[in-house]
Amino acid sequence: MAVEVKLLSRADRKAFIRFPWTVYKDDPKWVPHLLIERSEFLDPSKNPFFDHAEVAYFGAYKDGVMIGRIAAIVNHAHNQFHQDHVGFFGLFECKNDLEAAHALFSATADFLKSKGMTTMRGPMNVSTNDECGLLIDGFDEPAVVMMTYNPTYYIDLLENTGFVKSKDLWAHKIDHPTAIPERLKRGIDLILKRNEFTIRTINMKDFNGEVRKIRDIYNSAWEKNWGFVPMTDAEFDHLGKQMKQILDPEFLFIAEHKGRPVGFSLTIPNINDALIHIKNGRLLPFGIFKLLWHTRKSAVKSLRVLTLGITKEHRSSGMDVVFYYKTYEAAVKRGIQWAEMSWILEDNTPMNRALERMGAKVYKKYRIYDKPI
Repeated sequence: MAVEVKLLSRADRKAFIRFPWTVYKDDPKWVPHLLIERSEFLDPSKNPFFDHAEVAYFGAYKDGVMIGRIAAIVNHAHNQFHQDHVGFFGLFECKNDLEAAHALFSATADFLKSKGMTTMRGPMNVSTNDECGLLIDGFDEPAVVMMTYNPTYYIDLLENTGFVKSKDLWAHKIDHPTAIPERLKRGIDLILKRNEFTIRTINMKDFNGEVRKIRDIYNSAWEKNWGFVPMTDAEFDHLGKQMKQILDPEFLFIAEHKGRPVGFSLTIPNINDALIHIKNGRLLPFGIFKLLWHTRKSAVKSLRVLTLGITKEHRSSGMDVVFYYKTYEAAVKRGIQWAEMSWILEDNTPMNRALERMGAKVYKKYRIYDKPI
């Protein structure tokens, strides 16, 4: 029977959210989202991303059974900032069925063209400020928190429907961090002294004030990066509330120059180590106990270095190396077994080299694809 693609209504949202369990039910490396988190993420009344975006959801069906899903995304903030006409696809999941994938991408392209878009890019779930990229190399381990995972056949589904590489994103890994050589520590001290920098951890008693400082650094530090879209105040506050639930204050560093914040580095516990044990995506009746058990401080043995930002005037000061050093030092003290630094643009040579000097190795690669429409 032929594949049928339907534009999904709000009433179909539950089936859209639940569909990944059909694809990954026998995959031990898949880490499911919590159902309640996905429901809130896709709720325009709770996620401020939808204040500047239009999103349409499609499902592919065969014999009345859903075999694929996708979201078509027009991010007006992106197009205004970059002065282009790029539409996005995201939240793509599909059985190994080329006909279904082609039908989903065709429906997405038609929607994006109707909105004046000329290029389709993705996957974005739902922007570069969220999970993005298709895993193309490094399928041996589960994804860390806020990174994507997919079957290997997804590569063929995209490339056999006309998508080509736009940009690769790299994930670096450090295994079993040990004491850092004294000569490197002396170099860090020299950078701090020469530039009159001070480094401190976040003040949780003034969390909202600290978030505002980080937001200003983030939006100014990243503005020239490929794919970057500035976050609105509402988006950053929303993200801050989410991060506060899992944040370890010992791993969020702020750099100041003569008392003025000029850089930050955020590393978060890899809560996927806990979520992988809640395969049905539900906290009740017993999932909450599994989550609490596996996320207790003594049990968290891996980290993700999520993001760092440095204001333009201090970008070549070596502050990125200082942040990596401080994070490494804190990880050793905590007894962390490994850490992932992600994601980093493949052509961000300074940052990739800095990580190599710290002993990190690229162990996963993700790809953003483009297709003219």
